[in-house]
Amino acid sequence: MYDIKLLNKISQVGLDEFDTNYSYGEDVENEDAILVRSASLHDYDFNSNLKAIARAGAGVNNIPIEKCSENGIVVFNTPGANANAVKELVICSLFLASRKIVESIKWVEGLKDDLDVAKTAEKGKSNFVGPEIEGKTLGIIGLGAIGVNVANAAIKLNMKVKGYDPYIRVDAAWALSKHARQAASLEEIYKECDYISIHVPSTKETRGFLNKEAFAMMKDGVKLLNFARGDLVNNEDLLEAVASGKVGKYISDFASPELLGKDNIIILPHLGASTPESEDNCAKMAVSEIREYLENGNIVNSVNFPGVKQARESKTRICVINKNVPNILARISNLFADHNLNIENMVNRSRGEYAYTLIDTDDEVRQDIIDRIEAAKGVINVRVIVD
Repeated sequence: MYDIKLLNKISQVGLDEFDTNYSYGEDVENEDAILVRSASLHDYDFNSNLKAIARAGAGVNNIPIEKCSENGIVVFNTPGANANAVKELVICSLFLASRKIVESIKWVEGLKDDLDVAKTAEKGKSNFVGPEIEGKTLGIIGLGAIGVNVANAAIKLNMKVKGYDPYIRVDAAWALSKHARQAASLEEIYKECDYISIHVPSTKETRGFLNKEAFAMMKDGVKLLNFARGDLVNNEDLLEAVASGKVGKYISDFASPELLGKDNIIILPHLGASTPESEDNCAKMAVSEIREYLENGNIVNSVNFPGVKQARESKTRICVINKNVPNILARISNLFADHNLNIENMVNRSRGEYAYTLIDTDDEVRQDIIDRIEAAKGVINVRVIVD
């Protein structure tokens, strides 16, 4: 029996993917895994039994990744599960950035006491004229699942699309429309695009990368859309760029006090993934990741450990999380040989400072052998799964 702690309301469609070997709820203690959406875990007291955390969404800023890694806790996210929901809101924002729709709605609402409102509205509409998006160039920074979806949708709206992502995955490249053009650099995106949409994670390298220097290279009046993370943009520099007209419109899904109530800035309340379909998809994927890891030791969509997937064909599977240092595999192999244990299959992958190994055997592995593996220098934890 596995116990799953819920730190937010999780779609029942996803929770229904758990079978009778699982219990879940907000009051669960000594949990094997945590399911979370937006709740912060930075001050959370992890118990020694905790093996995994699954974020029903893409961003993991609310999870202390390094602390989890040091304790051998695998952190999962659900890339692509909310891609369509975010894509639709980005496409909506292309129109909001162009046609002054929000501003015109607010203006018309202010005419409620005007007895000749239709005539007044007709006379005032010229204040809200804006360009069509057809034929304009959209630059997309980051071609993951969301960025690719946005690119393909914009092309169907007869926009020209340039994408920049030096780390684009093979599956994303295959999914991207042949009509999208690759930009050789960020500078090319800045200089040639009428609209720019950001779809990169928040990292040490990307925080604040849209700053005074970046804005200076952009077209005058560029429309900037941010549905990735608020801290990717330097807000002080942004306000100067908007005030000068360099940035014609900024639309973001991330509220910040200094940006509220400003002309040509529209802030949404983090609506990107707020659709029932997206919440269902994220929950189902998160539950699947937890089950696959707890039941089979396989890692799919982890943000802190390497992806490892191996079919179960043997009675016993040993899962080893360790620092990525020399000789650990050799020690484990020698230990098996010393006790006349046969390794049926073994797979090892590393990611940065950490590594993960799956070892399958049909032999019975005594607890003292497991203890010796776990005691080896560099090993963080060892888990045994027996059919």
